[in-house]
Amino acid sequence: MIWTPHATVACIVERDDKFLFVEEHSNNKRVFNQPAGHVEKDESVFDAAIRETLEETGWTIVLTGFVGFYVYTAPENGVTYHRYCFVGRPIEHTHTELDKGIVAAHWLSIDDLKVRKDHLRSPLVWKCLEDYLSRPKLPLDIIHEHQA
Repeated sequence: MIWTPHATVACIVERDDKFLFVEEHSNNKRVFNQPAGHVEKDESVFDAAIRETLEETGWTIVLTGFVGFYVYTAPENGVTYHRYCFVGRPIEHTHTELDKGIVAAHWLSIDDLKVRKDHLRSPLVWKCLEDYLSRPKLPLDIIHEHQA
């Protein structure tokens, strides 16, 4: 059997000391997550981050930095996720139908998130936010995607 990690992206988007979060259904629970999702075949991680944010929140963003690369094996399904976490700046909100499973998009303060800490989709959600708040952001060119 070949082990295959799932390539995912997430975006931390901040505006007026609040963070763009998604309320969604996962494993029969309502959870909170940064806008995030899987990288599609032949899609760059940059394009995936922008697309997922738009599809899950209705917000168009521009990527401004990179927080880090995270690895997590979910105990529910044994799948290993490789998460590229980006920083995005909100540009424009477009009323759009959100992805299936998304309940709503919210702008939440740190205090709002602290009370929801037990309802985050995975431990990576809080870890990414902590790193965003405590470490310098990395430039986007730290990631090289070879073009054939």
